[in-house]
Amino acid sequence: MDTITIPTACDMHIHLRQGSLMSMVTPSVAEGGVSICYVMPNLQPALTTTEMALAYKAELEKLAPKVTFLMSLYLNPALTPDEIRKAVKAGIRGVKSYPRGVTTNSESGIESYDVYYPVFKAMEEEGMVLNLHGEVPSDAEKNICVMNAEEKFLSHLKDIHLAFPKLKIILEHATTEAAVNMVKSLGDTVGCTITVHHLQLVVDDWAGKCHNFCKPVAKYPSDRAALRNVVKEGHPRFFLGTDSAPHPSHKKEGPDSCAGVYTTPLVLPYLATILESFGALDRLKGFACDFGRQFYEVKDEKWVGQVKLVRESWATPLKYPFGDASVDGEQGDVVPFMAGKPLAWKIASIE
Repeated sequence: MDTITIPTACDMHIHLRQGSLMSMVTPSVAEGGVSICYVMPNLQPALTTTEMALAYKAELEKLAPKVTFLMSLYLNPALTPDEIRKAVKAGIRGVKSYPRGVTTNSESGIESYDVYYPVFKAMEEEGMVLNLHGEVPSDAEKNICVMNAEEKFLSHLKDIHLAFPKLKIILEHATTEAAVNMVKSLGDTVGCTITVHHLQLVVDDWAGKCHNFCKPVAKYPSDRAALRNVVKEGHPRFFLGTDSAPHPSHKKEGPDSCAGVYTTPLVLPYLATILESFGALDRLKGFACDFGRQFYEVKDEKWVGQVKLVRESWATPLKYPFGDASVDGEQGDVVPFMAGKPLAWKIASIE
């Protein structure tokens, strides 16, 4: 097989940032072969109201008018059932939960879910999606750190699902065999996103290597195998959510490296290359194009095109520049995933 033609993909977990970084990243969504994406709300300030989410959506649409942006709100104590109903009427698709302090801009994250049950009930009634960043905060006294923070979270996922069995819930960016098994064990209203980079990385690939550092961190080879196996299986509740999270290179390479891996411009070449490496190239369309649309019940996309991929050996760019210091004082570059490393597939055309 030397060519692959599939529909434009859907990325059900993406970070598009603000300012000049947003201006560089957002047009690259379509360039990477994606026509619909689910936008994370952890900006500064976070998207906590319907009006804020709609204003941000308008900014994104100016930069990428063909892309369908599904918007979300940031779960916080001020969010009410009335705001949920208002958001649904405005077309906002879900609410994202961040445990406090576990990732970028999560300082206002939650510590207990019980207080949000009235909000979850309204979401269940209105058909909204709950997106869960599946980690608990590190705690030395409880022997919790980045390597077991996801597994320690999974009981919360199960409890919320049992309390609200009709609520659509997505465990975001799963990294462990335990997470795969938990999602499989729950009902059809529970889905799971898997990133490009977690299909490739293990702990050795990010330890001391800042550009592969993300949250949640990549885990053990057995965990990567579980992610790969569920994709190879073609399980319809596991689908692409890149968690593409660009940071300026100086913030990745500094003493306190920011968590995030940037994959947006090359989503489909990355995926085709990685899936082929473990015998799952035939699952590209289902994983990247079909299952996310089905779970979110997407009906009104602006545009769905066709992407033609061709077999070609080439190297991932070393960096993507952004900004203009003479215009807005902000300038830098972002180092993408697998910078300088070979890819086996390339986008030939998007129509």
